[in-house]
Amino acid sequence: MAALAALLPKPLHASAVSDDEDRVLPQRPAQSTSTVIIRSVVPPYGQRADWKPTSPEDFGDGGSYPECHVAQYPLGMGKKKASSGNTLALQVDSEGNVRYDAIAHQGQREGRVVQSQFKDLVPLAYRKDLEDKDRTLERPSEDEVQETADKTRAALEKIVNGKIKAAQPKNVPDSQGKTSFIRYTPGQQSGEGGLKQRIIKMSEIVEDPLEPPRFKHKKIPRGPPSPPPPVLRSPPRKATVAEQKEWMIPPCISNWKNNKGFTIPLDKRLAADGRGLQDIHINDNFAKFSEALYVADRHAREEVRQRAQMQQKLAQKEKEAKEENLRLLAQRAREERGGIAPKPTAQSQAAMKSSLAAYGSGSESGDESEASEDSAEDEEARKIRDQMRQEKRREREREMRMNNMGQEQRAKMLARQQNRDISEKVALGLAKPTMSKESMLDSRLFNQESLSGNFADDEAYNLYDKPLFHGSTAVAAIYKARGNITEGNEESFGGGTEEGIGKALDQDRFNLGRAKVGFEGANEQEVREGPVQFEKDTGDVFGLNQFLDEAKTGKKRGLDTEAGGSRKRQQLERASERE
Repeated sequence: MAALAALLPKPLHASAVSDDEDRVLPQRPAQSTSTVIIRSVVPPYGQRADWKPTSPEDFGDGGSYPECHVAQYPLGMGKKKASSGNTLALQVDSEGNVRYDAIAHQGQREGRVVQSQFKDLVPLAYRKDLEDKDRTLERPSEDEVQETADKTRAALEKIVNGKIKAAQPKNVPDSQGKTSFIRYTPGQQSGEGGLKQRIIKMSEIVEDPLEPPRFKHKKIPRGPPSPPPPVLRSPPRKATVAEQKEWMIPPCISNWKNNKGFTIPLDKRLAADGRGLQDIHINDNFAKFSEALYVADRHAREEVRQRAQMQQKLAQKEKEAKEENLRLLAQRAREERGGIAPKPTAQSQAAMKSSLAAYGSGSESGDESEASEDSAEDEEARKIRDQMRQEKRREREREMRMNNMGQEQRAKMLARQQNRDISEKVALGLAKPTMSKESMLDSRLFNQESLSGNFADDEAYNLYDKPLFHGSTAVAAIYKARGNITEGNEESFGGGTEEGIGKALDQDRFNLGRAKVGFEGANEQEVREGPVQFEKDTGDVFGLNQFLDEAKTGKKRGLDTEAGGSRKRQQLERASERE
């Protein structure tokens, strides 16, 4: 500032002195002073091999030096400012242990006690690291207590009075605001008629309470809270499987909502239902009831089994008695047939009585009842024997008929058996499975004549290009004499050969070629030897060909006078030909 004042010209007018001042200080002459700036010497270009810029003055007003391979920040450009972070330096106590409680002490006021170690929980009377004077708590003096109480009372009264004044409607702020008067004397006086002193009234502008704030008020960051209480933790250990299961919390799964459409497994859904948390208690009466049912079922099955065995034994005894009775009857019948009539033994009589008792006869004594029973049994045995004899006789007669049967009847019977339906054969027991593979295919399906590959003209009409029965074999098989055939006469079939059948047809024994009574004019027809054959009619019945020929010649009907006569003439000629 001194150098700047030396360079400026001297003022023309002296500064005025206020009336309140008793003395006027004389004006000091301006003295020219100069400041010396010491700069470090920078070596010239090409000689900076061992020189490095260390201060901002080394750069002057220029930039960095490219030949100096060090980090350079001319005028502080590009240099990162060290940010004050919350990272604390590692601290160690007097014993060399790391002080982890430095985090709890950060931001607290000096002298505040922060309990962050285990020894802080031990009572002072039992602590061994403290001396006797440290164990006794020093109490504040009465003056300090009174001073602290007065400060607290004043702070509370200030808060209460402010709230009371804000609630009172009388306390309205002054609309004019504070006013003050200031005497102002201009600094520059030009001549005798210069500016004089004046009094200025200064008043504060009344602020609108509803006006928004003009400046942004930043809140002061809140101070650190009270130090946390010490938390004692056990040393870390690995959790067991049981503890992991106890700490496992099932996922919250709803049985009603599934907005995202997740596929939830059934075990998770059942676990969320809470069924596993319920203890199921089954009444003991269920087990007793099941045991009672099992015992009752076992007794019932045992009774049914014994009853079935008893019925089986009774049926076996009854069957044995019937067989014994039939054996005795057969033996007596054989003896009677042989002429021997032995006396019945006591054992046979007892067997007869027991068998008759089994049949339900209540007679146990009396000769008449025994005789009637014997006669009834003999009659029944006689009927059975007669029935068996009749069946054997029928079988012998059938065999004789089969042996005496001729070839014709035998062929008919065989044909009848062959033409039977498979269901009838199965019912009669005549169906036999086909063992050979050759007979499974019909040989008539092979070697058939195929159709001609070439087609006829469009106007050709050759629907029946071949006869219906082509060959003498088919004709001989169709036209066969079937009447007046005696049994066993093979000559009536012509020996079964094609030539014999043809000769039999030529002989015309049954008048098949000539009809006795038929249509009129049928006698004049020749006897046909094969199927009916038709002749193609080549005549123009409707005169279509003649009409087309006339159309081709180009003659007109109106100019042709002979057209009508020629047509009538043609009709007459056709009628005469028909007659």
